[in-house]
Amino acid sequence: MIFAYVSLDITNPASLAEYREVAGDALAKHGGKVESAARAFTVLEGAPKQPDMAAILSFPDKAAAVAWSEDIALQDVHNLRRGSGQSDILLLG
Repeated sequence: MIFAYVSLDITNPASLAEYREVAGDALAKHGGKVESAARAFTVLEGAPKQPDMAAILSFPDKAAAVAWSEDIALQDVHNLRRGSGQSDILLLG
């Protein structure tokens, strides 16, 4: 299993709401799921930039995560996330 960290700075809540309606199925297509998502954070060390929302995604392996990210059939779904504001995703591994 491999994890991805998602950071969102939201400027278009309507687009995010649409994304949330379809994101689960899009992730599941490649064996992924949302492990945790939050809008409130506790800094344990340092002074990181805190996003409006963060999530941890899981995938069976790196290939599945990359396939989800690059799946042309999911571009409309990814565009909803991107349209919600600044979206950054880091694959951990």
